[in-house]
Amino acid sequence: MSLHWSLLLFIAIALVSSVAQAAVVEHTFNVGNFSISQLCQPPLIITAVNGQLPGPTIYAREGDTVVVHLVNTSPYSMTLHWHGVLQRGTPWADGPAMVTQCPVQPGGNYTYRFNVDGQEGTLWWHAHVSFHRATVYGALVIRPRGGAKAYPFPKPDKEHVVILGEWWNATVYDMERMAFLTGIPAPHADAYTINGKPGDFYNCSAPNQTAKFEVRQNGTYLLRIINAGMNTPLFFKVAKHRLTVVGADACYTKPYKTDVVVVSPGQTVDALMVASAAVGRYYMAASPYDSAIPQGPPFSDTTATAILQYAGARRKTVRWRPPVLPRRPPVNDTATAHRFFSGMTALLRHGKPSAVPLAVDTHMYVTVGLGVSLCQPEQLLCNRSAPPVFSSSMNNASFVVPKNTSLLEAHFRREPGGVYTRDFPDTPPVVFDYTGDESDNATMQFTTKSTKVKTLRYNETVEMVLQNTRLIAKESHPMHIHGFNFFILAQGFGNYDKRRAERRFNLVDPQERNTIAVPTGGWAVIRFVADNPGMWYMHCHFDAHISLGLAMVLEVLDGPTPETSVPPPPADLPRCS
Repeated sequence: MSLHWSLLLFIAIALVSSVAQAAVVEHTFNVGNFSISQLCQPPLIITAVNGQLPGPTIYAREGDTVVVHLVNTSPYSMTLHWHGVLQRGTPWADGPAMVTQCPVQPGGNYTYRFNVDGQEGTLWWHAHVSFHRATVYGALVIRPRGGAKAYPFPKPDKEHVVILGEWWNATVYDMERMAFLTGIPAPHADAYTINGKPGDFYNCSAPNQTAKFEVRQNGTYLLRIINAGMNTPLFFKVAKHRLTVVGADACYTKPYKTDVVVVSPGQTVDALMVASAAVGRYYMAASPYDSAIPQGPPFSDTTATAILQYAGARRKTVRWRPPVLPRRPPVNDTATAHRFFSGMTALLRHGKPSAVPLAVDTHMYVTVGLGVSLCQPEQLLCNRSAPPVFSSSMNNASFVVPKNTSLLEAHFRREPGGVYTRDFPDTPPVVFDYTGDESDNATMQFTTKSTKVKTLRYNETVEMVLQNTRLIAKESHPMHIHGFNFFILAQGFGNYDKRRAERRFNLVDPQERNTIAVPTGGWAVIRFVADNPGMWYMHCHFDAHISLGLAMVLEVLDGPTPETSVPPPPADLPRCS
């Protein structure tokens, strides 16, 4: 065979192999009513996907195309968000209601289609309308294109998805509507859950309400840990076992050894666990981290558990011993939380340097926190003769989504008038001691409602200081940006001091995430490149705070080519009713 034909054959085989490795992963998600009884309560009708809690896990490989057909048989409007998926070229599939789409009405359907090119690790999906994500959620696992052997860490013997959540003995939609109408925050959860089950330490716990994970002694297991909870950061521990963190938010990290993982709502952690203990049964435990004590709202000071069961532990002499319970961190253990959140660094692969941008085009200083505002006209049960109601804001702008047109549709049509304004401020309107006693001033706490966005040029590099405030309560807010990962350059406590903080910037191997738990009464500096055209929601991942207005939107303008521009909407994009 001539050299020419040999070369052509080699190219053809390579192309076929490349095509064979990329696939279409297709699912149908029927969102409908599902009857379930937990904690000895009468059966409760919840909204769930395919009659499952949690919903189905989607498994894909890097480069695959994921297609999910949403069929809404529930009585509620519905959207799905693919948390952490960058949605390059597919902004219409991102999912937040009235930001990138109008909700799918009862009886309607919509097909989400997106690519997971350049992403590996654990992400997840959830409803992004009302409080429905309390029960409409599941895992999205993206493995390397080369399979488990391509992991940049020792190949595990098995993988386990561990989804942490919160449970209410109530209909969450009704709870959210009442909170909005009255201006009174919704009550805290009745329980925490692991894979939808509360475990053994609640009143009237039952054996079928505790998740179980089988392991073999000396085996290595990859735990894909997701905090799908609505409002609570959680400590996660496994009795008598240590964990090695190897990824967070679908970004690889240098191995980080720990006996406790801390995950704020929206975040994921990949951790290796060696089953090195004696054959037996051990509790996994998820307990609350409440950074707002003592000023914050009430919370459920309880613990969800699951059982890690070794092969061979079914023998009668072992089976009847109670599982070993790990020691729970104090609920306000900020030192442990900060040590974990700040201790990880990125794994640099193949000798490549970090992609963190060094030159910055736009600097933003954004305060995040609670406040008060006047009752809105739609809050029909709000007591207008009483003091102002709870609110929340970013740079004192309390965000309200539009009612009739999604932000992305208005952006695509170039018709922002009446839908949004482009005047989100780069700095707070008033400078004060954000974390000190001055926060008690009622004037500082007052905010107004608006739909302000920050407009960015394509490929603009943004550095953003996120400054927590002590307004109403000092707490750690998990801030999530749709459509982007960002680099965490530094974080600390108190008010941000640029001169001192810049000396601490990690520009070599900063961790990369899509959700950051800004330290309670502190600050964090993130940096990213706005290379993804569209309308991207940025918000606190406490759902109680989103509904109060702790959000804004980044409007990224089109680039110079069709590939760097927002494409036309799909034909089946839901219309607003």
